[in-house]
Amino acid sequence: METHNAPSANNEPFLRDLRLFCTVARRSSFIAGASEMGISPAHVSKRIAALEAMLGARLFHRTTRRVSMTSDGEAAFQWAQKILDDVEGMVEAVGGIRRDPRGMLRISTSLRLGRDHVAPALSLLRQRYPELEVWLELLDRRVDLIGENFDLDIRVGEVQEPHLIAHRIVPGSRILCAAPAYLARRGEPRLPAELARHDCLPFRDREQSFGVWRLHGPNGLESVKVTGPMASNHSDIVRQWALEGYGVIMASIWDVAPSIRSGKLVRVLPAYHQPADVWAVTTARASGSAKMRVCIDFLKAQLTDGPFALATDLGDDAGPGSVRAPA
Repeated sequence: METHNAPSANNEPFLRDLRLFCTVARRSSFIAGASEMGISPAHVSKRIAALEAMLGARLFHRTTRRVSMTSDGEAAFQWAQKILDDVEGMVEAVGGIRRDPRGMLRISTSLRLGRDHVAPALSLLRQRYPELEVWLELLDRRVDLIGENFDLDIRVGEVQEPHLIAHRIVPGSRILCAAPAYLARRGEPRLPAELARHDCLPFRDREQSFGVWRLHGPNGLESVKVTGPMASNHSDIVRQWALEGYGVIMASIWDVAPSIRSGKLVRVLPAYHQPADVWAVTTARASGSAKMRVCIDFLKAQLTDGPFALATDLGDDAGPGSVRAPA
C-alpha cells in the first residue's frame, strides 16, 4: 500500500505551505499568490508541488492563464482554513493576553468607502499594531465571507445573512440630492412618486435593488421605480453626473455631505431617507479572535470620531469628516 509522509514534529514549514495554498486558491493564480505573499512564482510552484506530494493528491488544475482547484483541492482548502484558524486561535488564547494582536486580516469593502475611509484607517491600525498584516479588497459586490476566505466585510445597509455576526460601526442614511441647475430646469419633486417623472441616476450598489428606491418618510415606507438616461455601478461616476446636472441621485450622507455643504448639490425631499448604517460583518468563527476585536473597535473609533470619520448628518459646516455620529 502506498504511504505518504505526514508533517514532521516541526510543523512550521507545513503551516507556511497551507497558508500559501490558501492564498493561491483564493487568488486562482500562482503569480497573484506569490505577489501577495512576497515570494517568487517559482517558489510557490515548488511548495505547492511538495504539498501535493505529501498529500498524495493533485490540488490544482493548471493552465497558462490561471489555476483552479480540483475536488481534492476543494476539500483540502476547507481543512487548511480550519487548521490555520485553530492554530491562530490557540496562539491568541494562550499568548494573546501578553502581546499585541498579530497575523493576517483579510478585509473587503466597497470602492469609495474603502478608498477614502477604511484604507486610511487601516493604515493607522497598522502603525499601532505592526505585527498585524492587512489585505484589503475593494469590490462592487457583496462577498461570500466563508467561500472567499475574508475575515471582515465593511458594508453599508442591512445585513441579511443570518449566519453572520454584524457589528454596527456608524449609523447612517441615504438621501436624495441634485444639482441646483437640474432643479432649476426640471423643478423639485414634492413627493416620492414624482421621482418617476424625473431623470434619476441609479447606482447599482452592493445590496440595493437596481432602479427601485425605497424611502422612509412621514407616511412610512414608500417605493418608487426610477429611471434615467445614465446609470453606473460606481458611486464616483453617478455623483459626478449629478454634479454636472444630469439628474437626482440617492447616496449616503457621508458620500455627498461636502457637496451639499458647498452648495454644489441640494437635498431633495428632505423628509425622506433610506436607513444605511455602516456595519463590520464577520463569521461567527472569526468574530471571537483578538485581532478581529481590535480591528473592529479601532475602525469604529476612527470612522466615528477620527480624521477619516463618516459624516452622519448635515448640521456642521466645518468640512468633510467633521460631522460626528450621534451617541
